[in-house]
Amino acid sequence: MLSILVGSLLASLAVAQQIGLFTPEVHPPITYQTCTTWKGCTTFQGSVTLDANYRWLHTARQTCNPDGFNTTICPNAVTCGETCALDGADYAGTYGVTTNGSAINLVFGNGGARVYLLDDTDNYVNFHVMNQEFTFDINVSNVPCAYNGALYFSEMPPDGGLSATNAAGAAYGTGYCDSQCPTSINFVNGTTNVDGTLGSCCNEMDLWEANSLSTQLTPHPCNVTGEFICTGAECSDVCDPSGCEFNPFRMGNESFYGPGDIVDTTKVMTVVTQFITDNNDASGTLSSIRRFYVQDGKIIPNSVVDLPGLPQVNSITSDYCTAKMTVLDDSTAFNVHGGLAQMGESLTRGAVLVFSLWDDLSGGMTWLDGLAGDASDPGTLRGPCTAADVVSDPAASVTFSNIRVGDINSTFSQVQWGQCGGTFYEGPSLCADPYECVYSNPYYSQCL
Repeated sequence: MLSILVGSLLASLAVAQQIGLFTPEVHPPITYQTCTTWKGCTTFQGSVTLDANYRWLHTARQTCNPDGFNTTICPNAVTCGETCALDGADYAGTYGVTTNGSAINLVFGNGGARVYLLDDTDNYVNFHVMNQEFTFDINVSNVPCAYNGALYFSEMPPDGGLSATNAAGAAYGTGYCDSQCPTSINFVNGTTNVDGTLGSCCNEMDLWEANSLSTQLTPHPCNVTGEFICTGAECSDVCDPSGCEFNPFRMGNESFYGPGDIVDTTKVMTVVTQFITDNNDASGTLSSIRRFYVQDGKIIPNSVVDLPGLPQVNSITSDYCTAKMTVLDDSTAFNVHGGLAQMGESLTRGAVLVFSLWDDLSGGMTWLDGLAGDASDPGTLRGPCTAADVVSDPAASVTFSNIRVGDINSTFSQVQWGQCGGTFYEGPSLCADPYECVYSNPYYSQCL
């Protein structure tokens, strides 16, 4: 038996995801917080793990999938499962993934990375954000055109699909799924996906897809629960891969987000996303996804959009998505797959947090930051990037930090009516909407 396999594997487990022993798996540590309005924030010690598809999958002497599966070693699923194993990762050296306290930094290097947040039991942290807000700090100043530093929720199994045919589990980054129903996953639900016939589908909530030039917030509902394995044409009918995005540039405000803009991407910013329900309780139906930013001590509301019958809207609602489909001729798949209500049902069940940095240099990431289609069609310009801006940049990097989730308005310091500034004052300096910090004298400013 090959030395890389752990223990004795029964013949019935021939397609299993096995664990290799060449490189010890040491998860980079990171902290995150949960917050309440009455108790403040509590810090938890977690860690991150690299997605299984990025790991070295090998036999004792040969790589099983340098570019697709090696057909000599992996002529079929059973043989590949008997022969290959997932190994530990050299996070900093090979994948450019480092952590420091509450921060994680991803450097693109030779291909970027996708990592997940683990709790102290080596399961994925299962976030529940209905009638809650999710907040993080981010530095995108070194993410150029055609690159995407993304942070999103996926309704993956919290244990990574740990089973008799998956000995690796969340600790080795298994179980990935998203609204694109990817067929490039090496192992799907513990089964070797040698010929790429299996897709892995699930609800996806894109909290943040961005570079330093453009950003968008996008729910992607699927009419399934949890991870759903598809084949063939079925993989095109399960989810809404496009989603209902809110991209300030596309929606008409070209000076809202970018270097030197209202939200200045040359500086660190705090991003707050609130999941509002129709009854202001976690048991309710998702009715609005609200976004705002905090930068330089100021709360910056999301960009405002004017749509027919919806003046001055700056959050994602069912009415916003329907109106945008009509005005911009977007796909109706969002509503077909259940819209916000379905997205809310998924978030009620819980979601895994995904960090990633990736690129698209072949065609450019035009759906995010450039011209995505015919310039004569409304809404096809998603950002200022052009083909001339698309260049390889292995040094591209993104830093996420201060991950926190909690009650509405609990994850960032703000004041209502109270003091917000003054000499010797060290308390919160942000005023709750719609109050502003008004100077009274050198020793006192108040939210009014």
